[in-house]
Formats: sequence, structure tokens, C-alpha cells
Amino acid sequence: MKFNTKVIHAGQHPDAGTGAIMTPIFQTSTYVQESPGKHKGYAYARGKNPTRQALEQCIASLENTQYGLCFSSGMGAIDAVIKLLKPGEEVITGSDLYGGTYRMFTKVFAPMGIRFHFIDLSDASAIAAHINAQTRLIWIETPTNPTMQIVDIAACAELARKHELILGVDNTFASPYLQNPSDLGADIVMHSVTKYLGGHSDVVMGALCTNDTNLYERLAFIHNSCGATPGPMDSFLVLRGIKTLHLRMQRHCENGERIARYLRQHAAIEKVYWPGFEDHPNHDIACKQMRGFGGMISIVLKNADMEKTFRIASSFHVFSLAESLGGVESLVNHPATMTHASIPAEERIRAGVVDNMLRLSVGVEDIDDLLADLEQALGIY
Repeated sequence: MKFNTKVIHAGQHPDAGTGAIMTPIFQTSTYVQESPGKHKGYAYARGKNPTRQALEQCIASLENTQYGLCFSSGMGAIDAVIKLLKPGEEVITGSDLYGGTYRMFTKVFAPMGIRFHFIDLSDASAIAAHINAQTRLIWIETPTNPTMQIVDIAACAELARKHELILGVDNTFASPYLQNPSDLGADIVMHSVTKYLGGHSDVVMGALCTNDTNLYERLAFIHNSCGATPGPMDSFLVLRGIKTLHLRMQRHCENGERIARYLRQHAAIEKVYWPGFEDHPNHDIACKQMRGFGGMISIVLKNADMEKTFRIASSFHVFSLAESLGGVESLVNHPATMTHASIPAEERIRAGVVDNMLRLSVGVEDIDDLLADLEQALGIY
């Protein structure tokens, strides 16, 4: 089954009782048992829910994996991955990382004895110098948030296999429409389902996908034991959203390219981060591991202080100033004070997340309206 068919049918079947073509919302906390321990596969809804199970099967299919687990948020999904580790063990991850992930790593798990190495992953060979007997996990984003670095998944996977490590890939920015890390050797694929998979800014959810039965069983145990599971209504909404993922991503990519090329020529812009440019670092790797370059763009405003950056960020009419990304509507975000505010300024700036940076999530609106909105907002410069 090809991708455009999977988004509509994977994991979903007409309801056996009614023939309903849409997966029903099983709004229940518990299930009647014929006798103690004898039931129809469902005992308590934290463990399993048919609506959520259909979604998990759908996302797993899109990522070409055997197993999927949905969580109440993307951070809940990452939390489960780090809980695979024990105190004294170590993680190698990127210096350009979503602020919420950095906060969890440094403020929640580091005090528990797990050590994190934050390094530049644009050259995957740099990872080897940080691997030691305590290393258990390589955790990467690609493209990264927000400087759009491209990390070579296959090269990371080769290192992970050589040293018997787990490779986890946050695939949120690309979505399974553009990239399938499991095909390149990743052990775990993570999504903030809130973003492109849901696609309509009305659900908070996360997901993990894997082909490794042992990893799945360990993650499923954490999933059930710790309880970061989403409800059936949210699962239904994401199933509905996924049905148009291929159509939405086509427009995100088309609009993203038009806007990236427009911004690169604009007098008010110092730099544009978008992996589709031929001179973007690791553009050749992006061409190998991605099927398009997406709708995420970051820009650095020329000679702009914080006050001027705030003024421009607040001057859009079609783009909305808000956190998150991947919805049908276009958003503008100021990483330094919003999504990446939890990262110390010195580390944030060293990674390129400067005070005059704005991150754009390009939506699916008419491109002429988006370009006009950018022109008027940048015109106050």
C-alpha cells in the first residue's frame, strides 16, 4: 500500500457492528469481562483503547514500522525513551534542540544521574569521540529546531549499530511524508503528533514507532505504567487529520519554497535557514534522506535588536504569533523567548538561536496572501 493510500486506510476498518467508515470514538474507561482475565483484548483504557490502537497502527504504517505507541504529548513520548536508561548512563544529542527537550534532559533527567552530551551533529562522525562504555542512546532531530540543520541519519545509525546503541530520531519537522528514519536505520522514530500529523492545531499528542520487538515491549510497559496516554477523542481527531497529510504536506512544501526564496532576496533579512537551498549545510544529505524540504523556515533579521524583532513579529496579519507548528495556518515564533527560552542564552546563541531570529511555520493558505503579509510586516523595518 502506497503512502497516499495509507494515510486514509492504514489501521482503520469499517466498524463491524454498524458499518461506520470512520473509526468510532470509544469513550470508555473500562471494558466488561466475561470472567476474570477473560476479555476481548481490552481491560482498562489506559492500557488499550480501540480508537487509539487504530491511530497507533496508522502512524506505524506511515513510518514503515511494525509498532506504534501514542502518548499524551511529544514530551511524554521522549520521557518514555529516556526512562529506558538508568542512572550513570549517557546520551549524545544535538546542540540545536527543541527547548522543551533540552529542559527535560537538563532539569528532569540530569539530576537523576543521566548524563547528556550536547554536540554539533552536522558532522555525524563527531559523535564517535563522545561514545564511551556508559553511552546508551543517540538522540537527534533532523531538520533541527530552529536552525534547520540536517543530520545524516544513516551515518548515525551505522555508529549506533557498531557500538550497540539505540538511535532515536525526532521526525516532527519532516513528518513521515518527507522522511522515514526507520528505513535509514533508526531504532525509534518520535513525533510531536500535535504538529503535522494532527495538522489542525486542535490536539496535543506524541508518538513513538519502532521495528524492535524488545524496545516496543519496554516502551509499552512504560507507556502503561506511567500513564502518559491520550484519550479517544484526541485519537479520533488525529486519525481524521492524517487523512489529508499528503495533501497538506504538498502545499506546505510548495509555499515553503516560494517563501524561502522570496526571503533570501529581501533587504531586511540577514540569513534564511531552509534545507532546500543548494548551499545549505548538508543539502546533499537532505536530498538523499528527504523527499522534499517542508514548510519550516527560520530567518535572522538584519541589524535588528530585540525591540525591532518584537515589533516585526507582532505586525503580521495572516501569520499568527504563536508557539507550535505544522498546522494548516501559518505561524511566526520568536524562539529566544518562546520555544527555546529554557535554554541558557550563551548556549542558545552558540547554537545560532539569536535574539533577532524568527521561525516560520508556513501553512497552506494562498501563497499570494502569505507573501503580501511578509512584505507588509517586513516593510516596517
